[in-house]
Amino acid sequence: MKKFFDFEGHGTTYRSEIIGGLTTFLSMAYILAVNPSVLSLQGIEGIPDSMGMDMNAVFVATALAAFIGCLIMGLYARYPIALAPGMGLNAFFAFTVVLTMGIPWQTALTGVLFSGVIFALLTISGLREYVINSIPMEMKMAVSAGIGFFITFVGLQGAGIIVMNEATLVGLGTLHDPKVLLAVGGLFLTAVLMAKRVPGAIFFGMILTAVAGLVLGLVPRPESVFGPVPSMAPTFGAAFEAFSNPADIFNVQFLIVVLTFLFVDFFDTAGTLVGVASQANMIKDNKLPRGGRALLSDSIATIAGAIFGTSTTTSYIESTAGVAAGARTGFASVVTGFLFLSAIFLSPLIVTFTSEVTAPALIIVGALMVSNLSKVRWDQFEVAVPAFLTMFMMPLTYSIATGIAIGFVFYPITMIMAGRRKEIHPIMYGLFVVFILYFIFMTE
Repeated sequence: MKKFFDFEGHGTTYRSEIIGGLTTFLSMAYILAVNPSVLSLQGIEGIPDSMGMDMNAVFVATALAAFIGCLIMGLYARYPIALAPGMGLNAFFAFTVVLTMGIPWQTALTGVLFSGVIFALLTISGLREYVINSIPMEMKMAVSAGIGFFITFVGLQGAGIIVMNEATLVGLGTLHDPKVLLAVGGLFLTAVLMAKRVPGAIFFGMILTAVAGLVLGLVPRPESVFGPVPSMAPTFGAAFEAFSNPADIFNVQFLIVVLTFLFVDFFDTAGTLVGVASQANMIKDNKLPRGGRALLSDSIATIAGAIFGTSTTTSYIESTAGVAAGARTGFASVVTGFLFLSAIFLSPLIVTFTSEVTAPALIIVGALMVSNLSKVRWDQFEVAVPAFLTMFMMPLTYSIATGIAIGFVFYPITMIMAGRRKEIHPIMYGLFVVFILYFIFMTE
């Protein structure tokens, strides 16, 4: 095992790898509660139960997708990078594709499956770098920041901190409500833990908030801690149901869904790989060894996750916490994967993690994603406007896809008017046409 992972070459030990893998797990374990909450549309009033996914099935799918992703990343790419269904991508799945577009979650899973297959083909064919380089850095960062604003808004709404207001569309919720105060307290606690640089701060903040909710009687009390593995029947294989009705997937709306899943995962994964590899001193001659394997691992995990019944599986930047704790090889990812697998026996606890409990995690993760705004050149108006519209329109339209579409329509126009036509990649013109069609068909 030491030889396979080259412990000696990386200057690591079993102890360092195990501690690193455990640290990474604790840093991202919040997804086990947040993902089922988001995909089930928990906390969203006035919608039929059939629009959301089964929480217990999604819980198992989340754990299994993370297990498969970590295992492949660890054994095939041999990187200390963990994978799980991604934040932001699950929000796009639930609140844009299902809730706003009205696309059944089964068809949305088909979109995730398609994006995973396309991602794999792009990686194998070598077109990955070509596509990545075609999108301006400012637009990539604006998409990431916009998703941060969006999931923060979702978290605030789920907690009851932000509510609908007939006069101003949105307003401050009732702070006298004990459940709202529970969410506010959880947010303060998590923020303090983050400020103190506590490993696994988001996870521990959520756990302590849940415990406080149980003590105060504000969240449901689980019947037990351990239990049998819930059935995956409600979600397993649902991604293939859309093939029985080709009209559901051969249209512009579905194309936009697939492109958005692909786009966000594409750059999120690339950024995470570079970030984690840089921290672990793995980049050599400005190149990422086995980078193609890492990207292929990500795409295979997405395909597996779609089949199990969850939104896009992606690499987690929280892996840097594990690297800081000593992880240097894929063995740490294998450790993280098996910890996710063991979590499937804790399903009775899922009822405790209500929207008020998970809201602080959404808000804090959103804040972390917004940090990418520093990489946008705000002094260049032709770049600043499309970047601003991309991120600002996501929460206002309650749609990640619409924010991307608006920004990518404006970008070539402002660049051309500024006399910078030669800097626009041909793919950006293609996306311009696709998103114009998106608005035509979406507003019919």
